[in-house]
Amino acid sequence: MPTVKVLVIGGGAREHALCRSLSQDPAVTELHCAPGNAGIAQVATVHPVDQLDGAAVAALARLLTADLVVVGPEAPLVAGVADAVRAIGIPVFGPSGQAAQLEGSKAFAKDVMAGANVPTARSYLCTTVEEAAEALDAFGAPYVVKDDGLAAGKGVVVTSDRAEALAHAASCMGAPSGRQGGGRVVIEEYLDGPEVSLFAITDGVTVLPLQPAQDFKRALDGDEGPNTGGMGAYSPLPWAPEGLVEEVLETVLQPTVDELRRRGTPFSGLLYAGLALTSRGTRVIEFNARFGDPETQVVLARLRTPLAGVLHASATGTLELLEPLRWDDGAAVTVVIASEGYPADPRTGDPIEGLAEAEAADGTAYVLHAGTRLDGTGQVLSAGGRVLSVTATGADLAEARGRAYDALASIRLKGGQHRTDIAAKAAG
Repeated sequence: MPTVKVLVIGGGAREHALCRSLSQDPAVTELHCAPGNAGIAQVATVHPVDQLDGAAVAALARLLTADLVVVGPEAPLVAGVADAVRAIGIPVFGPSGQAAQLEGSKAFAKDVMAGANVPTARSYLCTTVEEAAEALDAFGAPYVVKDDGLAAGKGVVVTSDRAEALAHAASCMGAPSGRQGGGRVVIEEYLDGPEVSLFAITDGVTVLPLQPAQDFKRALDGDEGPNTGGMGAYSPLPWAPEGLVEEVLETVLQPTVDELRRRGTPFSGLLYAGLALTSRGTRVIEFNARFGDPETQVVLARLRTPLAGVLHASATGTLELLEPLRWDDGAAVTVVIASEGYPADPRTGDPIEGLAEAEAADGTAYVLHAGTRLDGTGQVLSAGGRVLSVTATGADLAEARGRAYDALASIRLKGGQHRTDIAAKAAG
């Protein structure tokens, strides 16, 4: 492909992973990120622009004469930032605000899945606490309650405690005291079986699946504790059934893209299917409209095809012309270091030490920044709930996992917390 100047929007570990891959692509002549973070600043020029302000992002893209804008997080996508950039004629990797409702509204996603005949959990859309109570009783425990809107990965409660489930529903509706609120919740049947994240890049017609990954949502070892944005991930999945990717492409991904195009809201960008491999077959738990975090860290670690050309093909409607993607035969593991108090009340502003020591000279272990910032002296400080993603590759999961935890041991953050069992079962 021709050389390109790329602007990435976002400032988390997902965007650091994207920037790291793009920085290694010889087709990328300039790499910019807004707003970025302390780690991204090492591989891209960062700009203090509000990622939710479509006009400001478009103005920056025009100023930089960017050839491609990559919108990382869900909130800017739902806010229509990609639309603002497309309106000035610059190719964008990421769906329109309307198409991003696939993530922005659980109810919209369920409606699309129904139209596309995509297998998913039975559900009720509830607008009152009374309706929520009836739905909980209809399905029984374990209860699954989802905020209809965006909740930064923490809007879902899965519990066997009916009171907890009802309280979460009331809170999502803006009624913590139990009064009727203005929000909506989706209450659905519990899906058994292991979960899989499968990303696909699409231009609205062609769908190109990536390699599957598994993430760990619970805060504590053994899948205990509250839901988080994700505490670690690994790829590949040695236990996944043969033909899973082809099955999901045929029954989930392609039908969803076709349905959205039929509705006049074509979806281009990254379509993320969160799947449950249940006793009754594969079911969609949720859709996201962007790369997942922390799964992106391990999927991109294994991708050998230069990234810029793939994203540019999605943004310009030319995916069908791409050669098949090339992948590393080995494995990748990422472990998240979170701040003290995460997810309920994360502590910030603490110095982070040992980052240079954690990174392997050969690149088999490296640190991706999520919630970090630099102080006036150049010291890296914590600035969010999930602070770092320690990522490593290896010949197999056991080797990648060992390298990730060895690297993590060098990092010092007061009160920092991480899970010790990421990929443990899969690695044997």
